[in-house]
Amino acid sequence: MESLSQLGTSAANIQAFFSPKAYKQALLNLIANATQRIYITALYLQDDDAGREILHALYKAKALTPTLDIKVFVDFHRAQRGLIGEKDSLGNRSLYLKLAEQYSQSIDIYGVPVKSKELLGVLHLKGMVFDHDLFYTGASINDVYMHQHDKYRLDRYYQIQSEPLTNSFCHYLTTTFVESGFCYKLNDGPIENYTPKNVAKLKKLIKSSVYPIKQCTVNNNITIKPFVACGARRNELNKNIRKIVQKSQSTLLIFTPYFNLPKALKKDVIKALKRGVKITIVVGDKTANDFYIPEEKDFSTIGIIPYLYEMLLFRFVKRWQKFINTKQLTIRLWKHEQHSFHLKGIVSDEQFHLLTGSNLNPRAWSLDLENGMLLDDPNKTLMPLVEKEKNIIFKNTRVVNHFSEIESVNDYGTKPRKLIKKIRMTQIDRVLKRFL
Repeated sequence: MESLSQLGTSAANIQAFFSPKAYKQALLNLIANATQRIYITALYLQDDDAGREILHALYKAKALTPTLDIKVFVDFHRAQRGLIGEKDSLGNRSLYLKLAEQYSQSIDIYGVPVKSKELLGVLHLKGMVFDHDLFYTGASINDVYMHQHDKYRLDRYYQIQSEPLTNSFCHYLTTTFVESGFCYKLNDGPIENYTPKNVAKLKKLIKSSVYPIKQCTVNNNITIKPFVACGARRNELNKNIRKIVQKSQSTLLIFTPYFNLPKALKKDVIKALKRGVKITIVVGDKTANDFYIPEEKDFSTIGIIPYLYEMLLFRFVKRWQKFINTKQLTIRLWKHEQHSFHLKGIVSDEQFHLLTGSNLNPRAWSLDLENGMLLDDPNKTLMPLVEKEKNIIFKNTRVVNHFSEIESVNDYGTKPRKLIKKIRMTQIDRVLKRFL
């Protein structure tokens, strides 16, 4: 049984949850209590036990309240393929089509083709709207993200009550994805008008689309600025992430699941260290990466990804060991049994809080469609909530005191070590750093 401390806590109109099971229960409660609208964005809504439970809940809510406006937005390409390693599969779309036939009620599930190929960029928007509540998490919807069975993937989970903010999120989704006609219903028969030309038109629209409100205020003193962006140029989300780090004065807390900071952001972090900012970086251990393959299982090429991240972390820690020695830089590696780590975000000077789906890596920086919210809390009213979240996360971390505590290439098993040497020889690692 989950302890009450794992379920959640609140600061007036802002509430946080601290576990995948609490995330799932909160989502089910929000679906059941919605009376006007439900807009869900996620990288994917998977055909598994948790995914089916959420979809059935949506249809049930529609049956109880026929006027309820329900729209789900997922990545177009990801929805139409199986898991990595599977072949000849319609992917999650097969479930969407099956339920559309099963129920007399109708909900809209849209596939958003951000780019022509999944490798080149995906729908990585976050934020689910239930009437005037925004539920913001980096998690998608499946068994692991919701701890349906024996494994979970930990994320951050925040619920914000704000009519201007939810209206803004819904306006963006409606005008950019629905009214444009460049996105496709995945639960309504064959897709006939998908063309490279339409993908290009959507890409152009995405580049110019922003949230209609610049900022809003909750709890009388917390200002929220939402950002949405795609691509390396004129990316307001990336600019504001950099500003948070650049303007930090005393403390920085950075969550990232995959240690591969974009070059510009890494420079900002190093400059912050040099001017005396105390920085804590929380990152997943390689075994907590969703691509990690245990030694007892057959190793495949995709399994090299966690090792590449660890190599980058090793180099960073070794280069800046002097800041670790003085306790100014703290690296925390998260690991909990067989579970995985997917947290992202920044807390600066206990006042500025970035909630985002961005993994703070080159792929998020230049390829995927990302969003985020910057919360300015001058009275630090959110810190009791954030401290509780930190304490729960830190319980499963270990502090790296020296770079030698991180495994290097020579410590790896035979198969990953051979593949890494091959990658180095062909210089493919430069390309991988851009797409990871």
